[in-house]
Amino acid sequence: MSNTSKAMNGGKWITLSTVIFTLLQFGQVAVLARLLHPADFGIVSVSGLIIAFFGIFSNLGFANSIIYKQEDNQRVLSTLYYLNLLVGFIIFGLVHLSVPLIVLFYKEPRLEPVIRLASFYFLIVFFGQMFHFLLEKELRFRSVALIDIGGGLIGTAATVTLAYKGYHEMSLIAGSLVGQTFRTMLQIIAGWGLLKLKWVFLFRDIREHLRFGLYNIGDGLLGFVQGNSDNIFIGGLLGVEQLGYYTIAYQLAIFPITKLNPIILQVAYPILAKMKDNVASLRGSYLKILDFISYCNMPLLAGLFITADSVIPLIYGPGWEETIHLIRIFIFVSLLTCISHPMYTLAFTRGKPNLLFYLNLGTLIVKIPIVYVLGKYMGVTGAALALLLATLFNLMANFVVVHKLIGPFFSDFLRNIAKPALFSLIMVGVVLAYKVTVGNDGIGHTAVQVILGGLTYAGLTLAFKMSFAEIRNYQQAM
Repeated sequence: MSNTSKAMNGGKWITLSTVIFTLLQFGQVAVLARLLHPADFGIVSVSGLIIAFFGIFSNLGFANSIIYKQEDNQRVLSTLYYLNLLVGFIIFGLVHLSVPLIVLFYKEPRLEPVIRLASFYFLIVFFGQMFHFLLEKELRFRSVALIDIGGGLIGTAATVTLAYKGYHEMSLIAGSLVGQTFRTMLQIIAGWGLLKLKWVFLFRDIREHLRFGLYNIGDGLLGFVQGNSDNIFIGGLLGVEQLGYYTIAYQLAIFPITKLNPIILQVAYPILAKMKDNVASLRGSYLKILDFISYCNMPLLAGLFITADSVIPLIYGPGWEETIHLIRIFIFVSLLTCISHPMYTLAFTRGKPNLLFYLNLGTLIVKIPIVYVLGKYMGVTGAALALLLATLFNLMANFVVVHKLIGPFFSDFLRNIAKPALFSLIMVGVVLAYKVTVGNDGIGHTAVQVILGGLTYAGLTLAFKMSFAEIRNYQQAM
């Protein structure tokens, strides 16, 4: 089977995994929103920030370097594996030492047990992480998908069970750890034949991987501060309850891009890495990825924008109305972000992670003062607007980087994105007309709006973008 066929087949499995995981996450949040207080979600969000920060140092960019270099030297892979484990234990200790300072900053004593429990993630994940990297390198996406599905099912079941038993914010952390433990075990089993561990630990064997990872760490640090400065500000100055509202709104609005885009980019990266020296092919692939992402994400985001006032009470129950206006702001953040995502894959494909470092540095310089000023005077709404402005700047700088990597592309991009943008606007108009003339409240009207919007977009796509015959040919190719 060719690499392209493997990728296409892998795409089906990753899609299945993502759909199942998305349904699990929606179900979990819908249940927990009725059991937990917004402050509980805020506390877990702070814990997630801490884990994400220390996670920057966790794999030193080895995932990208292994795929980029197509590494198969078992001495090198063994050294990387042991280094990963060592870093995991060190980070576990550092998290525990930093807990008093974190609690002092947020003025929230309930953070201490949550963060200490969450830190065990670093003692679990690294035993299976290298096997996961190698499965992706070898395009074994079926195994990757089944592992993710299994871990998601176990983790969600544990989380909901613990929440019903009254463990509040601890249920989210403990459930996540249970799911990750199961996932790690499956990664080791599935990837055992790809990594023949040797008793070696020689830094000279991994110098090139470490150099590749240095920019990854620098970019990760800047990306963390750039991407989370709004959350840090809200949690520290406005309190964990406001952070809870902000987090729930943000998670729902970015859900489409965090679940759909990785399917495409995860499958595309190993393939693009094999054509890294062919600029013309990379440009064509980049534009195709952008086109596909636009057609997938735009209708979902447009639909959520126009139905948010009726969908949110159905998903989260009463008490979450404050998130509706935030969600509508974050939808535009999500749209700009999804368009910028393929550049990151392109930068790693071209072996230029340093460009991501500079991109995040520029965005950080722009974002922090905007978040502080708008957040101080307008609260969480101001912070959301600041995030939107910073994301717009990031996208413009993103396109400059893309031009540097693959040459002129912008006119082709505009032609490609015109149709999904127009189709989405027409879809919004149709749903809005229904809301004004027929009705809006209740599950019946909401279901009709969703179906009507979906049929409108699908009909326009079939009429002006892709015929049934083309869809059948595409399915047969897969």
